[in-house]
Amino acid sequence: MRLNATDSKQETLRQALLDCRQKTLTLVSDITPSELCQQSHPDFSPVGWHLGHIAFTEGLWILEHCAGIQLPAPVSRQFWAADGLPKSQRQALPPLPILQDYLDTIRQSVLNYLETAPLEQQERLWWWLLQHESQHNETIAIVLAMLRWGKSPQRPPTKTQTSDTFSPTLITIPSGEFQMGQDNLLAQDNERPPHRVYLDTYQIDSHPVTCQQYRQFITAGGYHEPKYWSDAGWQWLQQNPVTKPYYWREGADWDDYPVCGVSWYEAEAYARFVGKRLPSEAEWEKAATWHPSQSHPAPYPWGTDSPHPQRCNFDTHLRDTTPVYAYPDGRSPLGCWDMLGNVWEWTDSWFAGYPGFEFYPYRGYSEVYFDQQHRVMRGGSWITRPWGLRSSFRNWYHPWVRQMFVGFRCAIGRAC
Repeated sequence: MRLNATDSKQETLRQALLDCRQKTLTLVSDITPSELCQQSHPDFSPVGWHLGHIAFTEGLWILEHCAGIQLPAPVSRQFWAADGLPKSQRQALPPLPILQDYLDTIRQSVLNYLETAPLEQQERLWWWLLQHESQHNETIAIVLAMLRWGKSPQRPPTKTQTSDTFSPTLITIPSGEFQMGQDNLLAQDNERPPHRVYLDTYQIDSHPVTCQQYRQFITAGGYHEPKYWSDAGWQWLQQNPVTKPYYWREGADWDDYPVCGVSWYEAEAYARFVGKRLPSEAEWEKAATWHPSQSHPAPYPWGTDSPHPQRCNFDTHLRDTTPVYAYPDGRSPLGCWDMLGNVWEWTDSWFAGYPGFEFYPYRGYSEVYFDQQHRVMRGGSWITRPWGLRSSFRNWYHPWVRQMFVGFRCAIGRAC
């Protein structure tokens, strides 16, 4: 029996929801009771809170707002809401079996409702919800990495094919307009609406900054030289006297891997050290997507095909970073490598709405962060799920946070 268009959309959504949920459960399959409830950093909630929040959000937007059904939640509704209790007060969590039961109960009702849901009015909301869980997957992975970093033997470098021709270079991006942002079904409110942006000619690194390159900054005393740091960055460094990235690995075996776990301040200081700067997010997106013979950008550097393990490192396929030269099939039209997956990349831009921005599905998802306090990250990491991996996707954090799987690449030219 052939599926009609609506049935096909429902089946696609159902499978995506099931796939995403399995990834969520796999992430916490070996978690300890202590890890479930512990707050690893003031900017991050405990893993258990994220699990309950995933279920709460799914029940709120699909069951309550769309189906008119309200199911009970363990602990109070305020506890699970994103704007409820402060993160420091989210540790009094139910045990994992109760959280899993909450996830299962909500999900079964959601899947039952999906069979008759009017997707012509709701489809965007369903895909937003899927990406919401995907984003919390990444946060869970970050929290677990913080809790476990340094407590177990260092993983050996990922086995990849070596490159005899690896040589970081600068890629020239010609002046002109390009389309920034997307308006497809998956695009979040902060990616919309697409709009034309003019940029002068600039150059951008062909690869993310590697550990070998960053080691030069460390050994030259970069963490002790105020001349490389902005006033805010130097003040942060004095209050947080770090001397290397959060996820730093020693040894030449890691030389060609991207530096991972740096604050925006550290990325900015390194860029000054080498006589460069951080790219704006517009420069980053143009380098990732612009094609000289196409008026509209593809969603991925390599074109329109969905993300695949042969093109980039994502979705925990390898459970760690990979050398920046590992994916020649993922290069952008102008020759930039590793722009999706592996590590997020800081940009010089503050997180703000595009011209004509309209919040969705609620003001607090993006708009509350348009506060000139959050810097934009682009590109995704080795944990990023496929539903949130695209060149137009925007992530944001305070410039002092360094626990994400984040690196950067540099640019040269008049800042845009």
